[in-house]
Amino acid sequence: MSQSQPPVSLGITDDLKPADLNSTGERGAPPGESGSEGIRGASPSNTAPHNSIDIEKRKEEREKENGFRLFRVAVDSLYLSFPGELSPSIHAALKKLKEYAQSVEIEQQCKAQYPLGSHIFEVKDKGARMFPYVLEDNTYRIQLARPGKKLPMAYVKVSAEYLAHKGPQAVQEELRELLQEFGSLTGSNVVSRIDLAVDFCFPVVMDAWHRSAWVTRATEIHSYSKDQVFTGWTIGMGGIIGCRLYNKIQEIVHSGKTWAMNLWLPMGWKPGEDVWRLEFEFKREFLKDRGLSSLGSVLDNLNGLWRYATTEWLRLTIPNEADSTRARWPTHDLWNTLTSVDWDSAHGVLLDKCTTVRNPTELRLITVVLGAMTSYMAMHGIDDRNVAINQLATKLYEHYSQIAAKKDLSFDEYLAFRIAVKAREFNTAINAPGLTDNLKQDFLDEGEEAYRRASKGW
Repeated sequence: MSQSQPPVSLGITDDLKPADLNSTGERGAPPGESGSEGIRGASPSNTAPHNSIDIEKRKEEREKENGFRLFRVAVDSLYLSFPGELSPSIHAALKKLKEYAQSVEIEQQCKAQYPLGSHIFEVKDKGARMFPYVLEDNTYRIQLARPGKKLPMAYVKVSAEYLAHKGPQAVQEELRELLQEFGSLTGSNVVSRIDLAVDFCFPVVMDAWHRSAWVTRATEIHSYSKDQVFTGWTIGMGGIIGCRLYNKIQEIVHSGKTWAMNLWLPMGWKPGEDVWRLEFEFKREFLKDRGLSSLGSVLDNLNGLWRYATTEWLRLTIPNEADSTRARWPTHDLWNTLTSVDWDSAHGVLLDKCTTVRNPTELRLITVVLGAMTSYMAMHGIDDRNVAINQLATKLYEHYSQIAAKKDLSFDEYLAFRIAVKAREFNTAINAPGLTDNLKQDFLDEGEEAYRRASKGW
């Protein structure tokens, strides 16, 4: 365990600006100290990077001693807002596509798509708060506002997998090109939320401490478990800063998003080892108060944000019952190590590829089929799989042929529409090529006709 260190201020100050945040996230630290046990020398900053080989050497030695192993340092979530105005013709096309999505007829539902570049976005049947139009594939979730509203034209969530493939800067550049197809962008985009994540292995039981060991300004601290196995902590979620410390392996088992493991393998991770993630969520209110607006300004201050979150806003401590002043409690060795993560020198590998489609895994489909087949065999006392498969196929054909007939369709025609609906959901194929262009042209033609009528007094 670590020794006691100088008290750390835990209050969140409203006047903290980027100039006050050096790359260690400290303000007014004693000369020659970085605020983390065992690290001495000038505090690194964006203009004065680590200039002491001894600092890095001591950090590496400490990591070897306590068994800490770092697998990944990354921007894991990114939400960007783009000011501008949606084109009237695009608005008209999206309005019609949303009506298709809301239709009870599958022949209409499958047409609710917006192809753009290499993307085939699904147009959702519902909007999100003040944004009536939502487009989504495996890379982006784009929310668009109506023309004339005092809102950003677009609010975009970037998928974690796509960030791991391209990186934040390249994603921003691609997004600007895509959104220019929807309307006119005015001014610079701003960061609405950014999540910073560190994936690591450390030989300690992550629920070995009481909730009182977390010294924080936040008012809510929660611990979680599944099937009697501890899965993680959340601290201050819902506020302008939030923290998660959780078992990433367990999360992957639940979500099926195994791509992260491909990024750990080059860093020495071995399958079967537990990986924990410490993740901080910074919302727009927090960033704005500190003068951080553009993606570039936020990325330039990652060290400051990380060290502020892990020293000023939250610490994991070793409680000392003899000392009622919790700010003086010594920092846990795990936290000392995590606090010293250097975002300036962290250059992890990128995913080789990331598809825009949202296909389910074949394992999921196989599991569904097996469940249906075994249930049918158990219901009817069948022990021959071929008999069961043939009977199920026959019943499926008979049932959906009746449904298709009510729509004046054959079974194969009905099946083709059901496949098209899935293609829309999975972003795998364009069901109605040229539809969006036709919808935009219809609006333009109607506008010209309305102008001609008005000019002639009709």
